Amino acid sequence: MATLTWHGSSYPTQVLVLTGRSLRALLRTPALVFFSILQPLIMLTLFSQIFGSITSTANFPPGMSYINYLLPAILVNTAMQSSLASGIGLVQDMSNGVLARFRSLPIRPSTVLLARNLSDAVRTAAQLVLMIGFGVLVFGFRPDGGMLGTLAALGLALVVGWALSWVFIAIAAWVRKAELMQTVGFLAMFPLMFASSAFVPINGLPGWLQAIAKVNPLTYAVDAARSLALAHPVTGVAGALLTSGVIAAVGAFFAVRGFRRPITN
Repeated sequence: MATLTWHGSSYPTQVLVLTGRSLRALLRTPALVFFSILQPLIMLTLFSQIFGSITSTANFPPGMSYINYLLPAILVNTAMQSSLASGIGLVQDMSNGVLARFRSLPIRPSTVLLARNLSDAVRTAAQLVLMIGFGVLVFGFRPDGGMLGTLAALGLALVVGWALSWVFIAIAAWVRKAELMQTVGFLAMFPLMFASSAFVPINGLPGWLQAIAKVNPLTYAVDAARSLALAHPVTGVAGALLTSGVIAAVGAFFAVRGFRRPITN
């Protein structure tokens, strides 16, 4: 009589179940949900007030309000910052024994990483939607691209954040220390954020910083998101999507390799 052997569920089912597990774990921590939503709103409020006076300078585009200039950039920056949480969350799962239990199950290692990535993308999408609503209601965000342009900018920000999540997941899979993960993440994010066109026009920066901003990949993502939201001639979107795809592929490759290493205390 033939013996039936169970080989586990399908790949999509594994990803769906593990993604649901990550989302439920997030919702069971209301304080984490609250502060993850509050953080980008505070950032939007502070930067809109701190840098708002640059609209009167010669370098700023004439006739544009600062909130319309700023909010598309904040979407990209928030997605980038949220991607760091993917790596930190993976480190925490490694340290509390969750991933050790997963290794005993008939599931593919890549499904664990993909589920982490997708669950964080859902959380980021909720953050960005709330931020747009906050910008509209509180600061009068009224981009020329309307709702469609704003949603396109949101989608681009999600793709950029999704790609960067793979980078931080890869780093987490190799370093496996939360403190080191946070240090590496912040060291990478702050130059990307401020040495770019996110908060002020590039031609208003010092010469040496302009040179850095012009080759900063975040500048291209911010400019593309801003073009979509403001109904400007759309440039750089294809490049941003292509670059994100390459970053995601490389990050996923090294993430899976790092994740396969034995977990040691």
